[in-house]
Amino acid sequence: MSHQDFSGQVALVTGAAQGIGAAVAEALAQRGAHLVLLDRDEEGLQRQASALRQLGADVLIRALDLHDAGAIEAAVATVQAHFGRIDLLVNVAGVLHAGDTTELSDEAWEDSFAINTTAVFRLCRAVSRHMLARSSGTIVTVGSNAAHVPRLGMAAYAASKAATAHLMRCLALELAPHGIRCNTVSPGSTDTPMQRAFAPTSEHVETVLRGAPERYRVGIPLGRIATPQDIAEGVCFLASPQARHITMHDLLIDGGATLGA
Repeated sequence: MSHQDFSGQVALVTGAAQGIGAAVAEALAQRGAHLVLLDRDEEGLQRQASALRQLGADVLIRALDLHDAGAIEAAVATVQAHFGRIDLLVNVAGVLHAGDTTELSDEAWEDSFAINTTAVFRLCRAVSRHMLARSSGTIVTVGSNAAHVPRLGMAAYAASKAATAHLMRCLALELAPHGIRCNTVSPGSTDTPMQRAFAPTSEHVETVLRGAPERYRVGIPLGRIATPQDIAEGVCFLASPQARHITMHDLLIDGGATLGA
């Protein structure tokens, strides 16, 4: 049996309609997991669910707004009723509002924390209660390497991701005596719709790879932008028995862009 065999396990993945979330869902389905997919994009969820069912996965989808605390609680309750358990929670959904702090709106700041931090807290709270009842489970949250180094124009994003990374460490400490592990995966530049909006042309991509000294940003030593599958592999590792003695960890998958910070 593979050390990354998730056969019979139930995995709940947020932000699953596209990008890293979709790649995580596919990687878990290929390893035998039952999937619960959450996203606000119902059409995208339907497409993803159809593809995963062709891999033989049992898939449940719920379109919801992660700003809605009641919808989160209801979704988790539905999963418990349908599958009877949640073995793995993967928080992937995120938003990026770029802008200098002096020009950043209250709405952009609040939305960054609402999705990148508060929704993660609410999901972890709801799911971990069920995990505690079974003394079993794993939580992996996809953060960002922006939580490790300051970035111009990314104060809200970086601060919300840093807050979430520390939330995960605190939760890991609380849940460790019950055998429940909590870790973070922090990608750098990854080929997703968010990244393409941030770097829409080949010239922008080249700047990401080379770095921009005038913006106090180094490039990517490995010379490539990550694929969503690169990040998904890190998630699967941390969720698997191969990482059974790893908790409170923040795994940087950024090609060396933060120089090991």
